[in-house]
Amino acid sequence: MFHPVKTIVSASMLAALLASGAAICTTAVAQETQQVAKAGWYSQIVNADFVKKIAQVPKVEGAMLIDSRPTARKFDLGHIQTAVNIPDSAFDKLAPTLLPADKAMLLVFYCDGPECMLSHNSAFKAEKLGYTKIRVYAEGYPDWLAKGHTGAISVPYLKKLIDEDAPLTLVDSRPKERKYDKGHIPGAISIPDLQFDKLSDRLPADKAAALYFYCEGLSCKLSSDSAIKARKLGYTKVMVVPEGYPAWEKLYGAGPTAEGAATPAKPTIQAGKESGTITVASFEKIFKEAPDTIHVVDVRDPAEIATGTFKGAIAFPINTMEKRIEELPSDKPIVFVCGTGARSGEAHDMAKLYRPALKTYFIEADIKWSKDGSYSIVEKK
Repeated sequence: MFHPVKTIVSASMLAALLASGAAICTTAVAQETQQVAKAGWYSQIVNADFVKKIAQVPKVEGAMLIDSRPTARKFDLGHIQTAVNIPDSAFDKLAPTLLPADKAMLLVFYCDGPECMLSHNSAFKAEKLGYTKIRVYAEGYPDWLAKGHTGAISVPYLKKLIDEDAPLTLVDSRPKERKYDKGHIPGAISIPDLQFDKLSDRLPADKAAALYFYCEGLSCKLSSDSAIKARKLGYTKVMVVPEGYPAWEKLYGAGPTAEGAATPAKPTIQAGKESGTITVASFEKIFKEAPDTIHVVDVRDPAEIATGTFKGAIAFPINTMEKRIEELPSDKPIVFVCGTGARSGEAHDMAKLYRPALKTYFIEADIKWSKDGSYSIVEKK
């Protein structure tokens, strides 16, 4: 059976709901949106405008936003900021400790869109526990991103990305002298939000580079503001880490200080436009400043390698790779190189096929070497 449901939102309505428990009026502020409820849906449906009023930093009092999706496969990869993760499959176990004691607090559940029933299932379970103000954002996280809002990740997931040497740029949006210099997440660069326009040239040139912004936790909106500015500059992979440095310090201890940061953070891999590539600028920066953080593997023929290659490169001709694939080192990311990017790209694909756990990249560029170790490199457009 299908039932029409009108979804309405306004700041005043939300305030009234938080304060008095009144039902949401079904008259939109700017325009009315119409949804069709599916069988099994919870009856009280809200839209992105409503959720936006709750997903605020500093955190809104009197409301809880709940992500009903699986933790590792969904929530960790991206969620609405300030959301608490209570997977529907673990609701009975987690609800007693994570849901508020106040049964009159507003609870808003969401999951992965109109076809996802997890949020509705959890809403019904919360109702059985006695909660009286329950709503479901049926369009869920995909709609949140489609509406132009920024996604968020947790501090433990950020730690996982850092430990895996994932290609990312981590930005500390707090004041430099008062906050960043006294302790920050390892590898982060300082771009205070108030100086964002002046210092934005510190961001990668590649607008597809992954950017993660953080500041001083759920009471601080500097990272959210900086993320919006980065998106306006054309960056397409922008996320925030809402719990920020306080959560990092609590979980993993204090980060480096200005004194500890006297040695600049090691440069990180920046992915190129084509899948599996590393940008030339990123490679050259790493090769010059931190060559011990990667393995450079030259897949050309021995005669070619004899005419010149990168200092310290491992000779690994492509025609021997299938038989020797297990010999590739696994302790650091591998960057495959050749003269044009064709064979190095093939090596990357082969490594992903036979040893998918390896972190491998290749350079899609025209490279010429001399016997003295000098080289010229031109990235392909």
